[in-house]
Amino acid sequence: MYSNGIQSYRKTNVVTADPVRLVTMCYDGAIDSLKLAKQKIDEKDYEGKAKAIIKTQDIIDELLCSLDFEKGGVIAKNLSSIYNYMTRRIMHGDVHGDMEAFDEVIGMLTELLSAWQEVASKPDIKIQPAEEHFYEERSEMAAGYVIA
Repeated sequence: MYSNGIQSYRKTNVVTADPVRLVTMCYDGAIDSLKLAKQKIDEKDYEGKAKAIIKTQDIIDELLCSLDFEKGGVIAKNLSSIYNYMTRRIMHGDVHGDMEAFDEVIGMLTELLSAWQEVASKPDIKIQPAEEHFYEERSEMAAGYVIA
């Protein structure tokens, strides 16, 4: 019963988050999941590793799908390339047991997280979702990835 309350709180926190906070939560979730995958490899828990990698990939896919190429222009295009590269590096790391590939992606996610946190700290910058209904739908989906 107690864990149901925590899950509800977390879901509400994600669903009600503004767009910048939602992105930073996704980065945090992806970083944590990839670190967990590395831990599961060390523990030889391959099922746990697979779940953590899938969660990381789902979060990165969600970030990729949320890009607005019309309004985002070059930044959206560059983020798309970065997210696709991350996905390839995660797959490479998984197939070849290359923990440096995971570390590289964790480093990239950490840098992006830092940049978004800087954006969030500027009170004069407001980022609005392209369409409100689209934002609400995506935040519901992201809630499943970030808190699961």
